[in-house]
Amino acid sequence: MRHRKKSKKFSRSRAQRKALMKSLLRSIITYERIVTTESKAKGVRKWVDRLITWAKEDTLHHRRLCYRWLENHKLVKRLFEEIAPRFKDVSGGYIRITDLGNRRGDGAKLSILELTRTEKREKVSKKKEEKKKREPREEKKSFISGVKKIFKKEK
Repeated sequence: MRHRKKSKKFSRSRAQRKALMKSLLRSIITYERIVTTESKAKGVRKWVDRLITWAKEDTLHHRRLCYRWLENHKLVKRLFEEIAPRFKDVSGGYIRITDLGNRRGDGAKLSILELTRTEKREKVSKKKEEKKKREPREEKKSFISGVKKIFKKEK
């Protein structure tokens, strides 16, 4: 019996649905922001929340549970060391779904699926500040001066 097994089927077999969810989970952990259809975004939201909740408690058992879905040690490490600490004081709602409108070809509703606390924005602003603080570089010599140096006669 299928008691308590309610989920969207996405017109796929069980194995294909599982592969789709794993692929979306890997993408969201890697890029922290993806564009997908609204129904897929709502379907994967449950799994992203579950993974991040597991990752907040760093135990071997939780790492193995996350590895079961991500199937990549680097992604599991990133999830536990970079993403989960951002949400240590939050008890849920790790994902934001924003509507984009309809896709041009088939009219499917597109959505942006992103983590609510992204570190990339902070990194970009820090890099800009570091560039401003750096000392100006020396002027580069032109190409011609380099060629002259090569063909310069030795005395």
